[in-house]
Amino acid sequence: MHTAPLETPALDEEQQRCLDSYNESDLHLMALADAAKGKGLNRIEEIVRFARAAGYSRLGIAHCVAVKDAGMRLEEMLVQAGFEITRIDCKVCKLPAAAVTANGRGIACNPIGQAQRLAEADTQLNISMGLCLGHDLLFHKHSQAPVTNLIVKDRTNGHHPLLALIP
Repeated sequence: MHTAPLETPALDEEQQRCLDSYNESDLHLMALADAAKGKGLNRIEEIVRFARAAGYSRLGIAHCVAVKDAGMRLEEMLVQAGFEITRIDCKVCKLPAAAVTANGRGIACNPIGQAQRLAEADTQLNISMGLCLGHDLLFHKHSQAPVTNLIVKDRTNGHHPLLALIP
């Protein structure tokens, strides 16, 4: 899908070094991202456009139990859009928290388990929804498919961290 611009701009040395950091796969991903953009589209609509442009049919959703309803609604929307969906909440495997962290109580979040389950389902794109800081890092690290974020956990601002930056 990578298409060269109609007119290749002249690049200075630093710009060329930056461009040289991109391999063909990276440039293809950039072109897909460009194709997904659209005036008036929300993030979910862009994810749908991106996945279709990439030829993906199997999407994964890794979500926190705190946003379970939103995860279920996203699953419905993506199924209606024609995708096969695997949705895994953060308490997969029901690991005792004390087995994972010294001060753990209750059931631990299991971002590595989420990534493993989505890999078993052979997802082609994974969507992260409301995973805790650190857990999101582990999920991204262990995910076999590329990951995009839909919801970032922010307990104070209703999962909308941008509000903390607005005076």
